[in-house]
Amino acid sequence: MTLDKNRLTIAIQKSGRLSDESQTLFKLCGLTLNLTDRKLLAHVANMSIDIMLVRSSDIPGLVMDGICDLGIVGDNTLQEHALQRQLTLEANDFNKICSLKFGGCRLSIALPQEMQYHGVQSLNGLRLATTYPRLLNRFAQDNGIHIDITKLNGSVELAPRVGLADGICDLVSTGTTLEANGLKEVEVIFKSKAALIKGPNRLSEAKQATLDTLLPRIKGVLKARESKYIMLHAPKDKLNEVTSLLPGSETPTVLPLAERDDRVAVHMVSTETIFWETMEQLKALGCNSILVMPIEKMMG
Repeated sequence: MTLDKNRLTIAIQKSGRLSDESQTLFKLCGLTLNLTDRKLLAHVANMSIDIMLVRSSDIPGLVMDGICDLGIVGDNTLQEHALQRQLTLEANDFNKICSLKFGGCRLSIALPQEMQYHGVQSLNGLRLATTYPRLLNRFAQDNGIHIDITKLNGSVELAPRVGLADGICDLVSTGTTLEANGLKEVEVIFKSKAALIKGPNRLSEAKQATLDTLLPRIKGVLKARESKYIMLHAPKDKLNEVTSLLPGSETPTVLPLAERDDRVAVHMVSTETIFWETMEQLKALGCNSILVMPIEKMMG
């Protein structure tokens, strides 16, 4: 299977933490996918889009060099690659279209639990192992300290144990791996989420039309994930107080209830987190039949 110049090409991670989320996003956007572990390129059946499955570290370059039109990649990988290209004077133009709000993690410095730490200056002169030497070097320069950097491509957390480094700089999600290897997180140097990026090349009219269809769907899925649909019955004279408890809501829909002049049904979409405490406050105002439901898709 080869690239079709009339089809929008999107590079995503072949396997790993962002791969499943990217595929789920596409499916929620209505794309019919046929992806297998053996395919590196797959056609979307119902839209002029090709999906290229590659290593995360390859995605920024494929987009910056115009081989792929778009890519989904972690901010950490994107920034590391951009810094490396700056150093080697290679083209590194890209446009971050939007944050996809999944794949969240942080790039952190971790030291052995028994090592004393009293702030950034404690790192001065230490040797740290990392897969992200450019981001770590930028952190050191920004803080006026010197760090000896050892680049490793895997099993970074083992470096202090085998004497390769005093500490590490690695991606952290929960901290469980650090703890299991006798390490403690001392500094967060970069926070990352997945991003949709576009290369420097101007899209053809056909590709731009495809992107103009896809992008509102992506934004609709992302907005839906942050929103909840709320239904409740409320005293008519408490409507202002009810809506004030839901500050992220759009204008509510208010409907009459059969045989009740003092109460109404209220439907609304809220982008605020709805906690149990909020529901209890609504109940204290006289509301009942309170339902908070997830939303799969939104538009407009």
